Amino acid sequence: MSGGMIKNIRVLILLYILLMVAVAAWLAKARSTDWDKPLNVVVYAINGDGSRASQNYISNIEDSDFDNIENFFESSAKRYQLPLNKPVDVSFAGELTVKPPLPPRKGSTLSVMLWSLKLRYWAWKNDDYPYPEDVQIFALYFDPDQTSTVAHSLGLQKGLIGVVNVFASKKMKKENHVIIAHELLHTVGAIDKYNPDTNQPLYPIGYANSQQSPLYPQTKAEIMAGRIAITESKAEQPRELKQVVLGEATAIEINWLKIN
Repeated sequence: MSGGMIKNIRVLILLYILLMVAVAAWLAKARSTDWDKPLNVVVYAINGDGSRASQNYISNIEDSDFDNIENFFESSAKRYQLPLNKPVDVSFAGELTVKPPLPPRKGSTLSVMLWSLKLRYWAWKNDDYPYPEDVQIFALYFDPDQTSTVAHSLGLQKGLIGVVNVFASKKMKKENHVIIAHELLHTVGAIDKYNPDTNQPLYPIGYANSQQSPLYPQTKAEIMAGRIAITESKAEQPRELKQVVLGEATAIEINWLKIN
């Protein structure tokens, strides 16, 4: 067999693998936004800084700790008359002792794609949850007494994976859940609605009530904007999901609302 033929076979095999990955991603996306049954979300906890405080916090996490995330999606779904009483079912899968691969810093498109594949492989390799799941959320916890800020969290629609960096603090648990809900929505197709340069919500899609008069201050945040617009140039982070709404643009993106 000639070298040229071997090369062509390798290319065909690679194209086949990429096609299968694309088809699998498309099928997963379609299933996750059918909303004919609850979206099964599994949360894994990871000690992000190796601290005793983070370990103690993780040791006390229970399934019920995530009830307010389920309640947020349930109340939001009623607003859009979604024919599903419980659109999101969150379960705690326990602790992982390995960390996910870090995304490249200002990497090329190719390096980002390779990292995405590595993350999806890592998530598959470390998935030991015994029940069916749709979305995997890997929560890395950090001691707020040692770390004042954490890296940006992310949610991948391809693979239905979220990696969130949050604080190991009971006082910040509800604030953590805002971040988890935000990244969870990324996995099912929602996009950010804030200016990445200023972190300011985008008007009107990033405002909880864009028709409010006077417009400022807003009292709640749009979930994918992530912040409450206080003035045109100032915004505050919501402390809990009760201060957050799922806006119409986001509802369209996740297939809760149809465009007429």
